[in-house]
Amino acid sequence: MSTPTEKRNEALCKALVAKLESRYFEAYYCPTAKEAMEKAVSLVPEKSSVSWGGSMTIRDMGLTKAFHDGDYEVIDRDLGKSPEEIGELHRKALLSDYFITSTNAISEEGILVNIDGTGNRVAALCFGPKNVIVLCSVNKIAPNLDAAVSRARNVAAPINAFRFMGKTPCVVTGSCKNCTSPDCICSQVVITRLSKPAKRIKVILVGEEFGF
Repeated sequence: MSTPTEKRNEALCKALVAKLESRYFEAYYCPTAKEAMEKAVSLVPEKSSVSWGGSMTIRDMGLTKAFHDGDYEVIDRDLGKSPEEIGELHRKALLSDYFITSTNAISEEGILVNIDGTGNRVAALCFGPKNVIVLCSVNKIAPNLDAAVSRARNVAAPINAFRFMGKTPCVVTGSCKNCTSPDCICSQVVITRLSKPAKRIKVILVGEEFGF
């Protein structure tokens, strides 16, 4: 039997699926990370070229391993042996058939908010790959756009700054100080209101908490 929390998460995500579809996204709800991983893999035909951003969500749920283990042309920047090679893999990823990413936040209106340092992840969201699959766990859903931007800046970005061991004010205070530090990972702030072409961006909402 579902818990009250699980029932609330399902109701929230199903309402958000409808909002996303009204904005021309292709959207799905999966109660668990395992089901979300299976849904993501099912959306990608074998032999397709597949790449991804730096998301811990998709790595933690085993999605990157699933593509490596399957019959896909994988473009994995983690395998780059030098900054130059990593940069080249970033560029190749922008021509992939499918690009997999998470999102820093999503509003209940169905608007995605992402902050990026290098810009490869948000570039793929905007243009390039033929299809983009976005994994979003329930903890990343915010009541409105302002709250989504705040979550991206004050939760996701500082945690990523700690992950990359940057020397930024948010590593000291735990919240965004709107810095221009050389180590700042907030070079690009992208708000995605609509999917164009329709259904190019496919959003999979996950009923479990995953990532940050």
